[in-house]
Amino acid sequence: MIPYGKHTLLEQDIDAVVDVLKNQFLTQGSQVPLFEQELCRYTGAQSAVAVNSGTSGLHIACLAAGVTPGDTVWTVPISFAASANCARYCGASVDFVDIEPHTRNLNVSALVDKLHLAAAEHTLPKVIVVVHFTGSSNDMAAIAAITEPFNITLIEDAAHALGASDPQGYKVGACKYSAMTVLSFHPVKSITSAEGGAVLTNDDELAALLRRYASHGITREPGMLGDEHANEPWFYAQFELGYNYRLSDLHAALGRSQLAHIDEFIARRRTLAENYHQALADLPLILPQPDANGAWHLYMVELTAHDRTEVFNALRARGIGVNVHYIPIHWHPYYQQLGFKRGQFPQSEAYYNRALTLPLYPGLSADNQNEVIQQLKEVLV
Repeated sequence: MIPYGKHTLLEQDIDAVVDVLKNQFLTQGSQVPLFEQELCRYTGAQSAVAVNSGTSGLHIACLAAGVTPGDTVWTVPISFAASANCARYCGASVDFVDIEPHTRNLNVSALVDKLHLAAAEHTLPKVIVVVHFTGSSNDMAAIAAITEPFNITLIEDAAHALGASDPQGYKVGACKYSAMTVLSFHPVKSITSAEGGAVLTNDDELAALLRRYASHGITREPGMLGDEHANEPWFYAQFELGYNYRLSDLHAALGRSQLAHIDEFIARRRTLAENYHQALADLPLILPQPDANGAWHLYMVELTAHDRTEVFNALRARGIGVNVHYIPIHWHPYYQQLGFKRGQFPQSEAYYNRALTLPLYPGLSADNQNEVIQQLKEVLV
């Protein structure tokens, strides 16, 4: 079976983890801060807070943005559920903005309409989680200009997009137009730390708050502890109800080693995507828009003349591990219980009903990609 996604591990990655196992602290040693520094150098962000998953990163980003019960957070329906769940963890309500069918990212026109309606009804969101779907950046400059008059905090969900650049040329994660950017290092992402994530920001106060939320709400920073504890080097204090979301040194060592090769990984993903663009152009499919600056986490096609279930099963039977990303968040039973209904976000639902994810990962060989293309052509004849 050729999987839709797969991690790529190099010998250097294995050596980096073994070195920690043999010679260093397993949990809170030197590797995590070094990883955070290297993420900042790569993306251009001022601060990075490493955490144990992208989901944890989304949660503490919402907490740091001040999301509480009574607030509302908006995101898009086509994403993994964590993009919306992070608001629910804070007790907030969730609503959605439909996608733009060509980019499959947030529909800016729909956002404008929804904002003006919400302003009139006094239901504006405190936060918008902007998802860079499949690794193609939204136009964050445009979204920031639209939302600035409403005093809305923007959080970029860049779980798919480390290594990509936005339309203005800034690396995703630079936080040029947002308060925070959340990354994921799950095995099928741009780089992996096995499990892990990070929150990037250019705001020192947010960075300190994020760090506390990720570590039980506790700090040892002398400036926060008072002069009476100046001679007590063991002293620490809890200021918020935080969580144990810290990344271990083992995971950080793997992430650091992987980050050294990210440009090679992204270049390979872009080559594979271009191969698909050319080879599939004449098939009855809607192909993703070309994006020379994208991270190409996923390659999604939309079927225009075939039953998706039949095509999915036929390809799986031929050893092609296709998948579907994603079931619209508002279709999940949990969100249906909150009052969402099918039909509310037609562009997202139309996309989902046709979507099929093809294999794409740096280790996908030319022969295996050709096999995917050949089997897809045969199934669609």
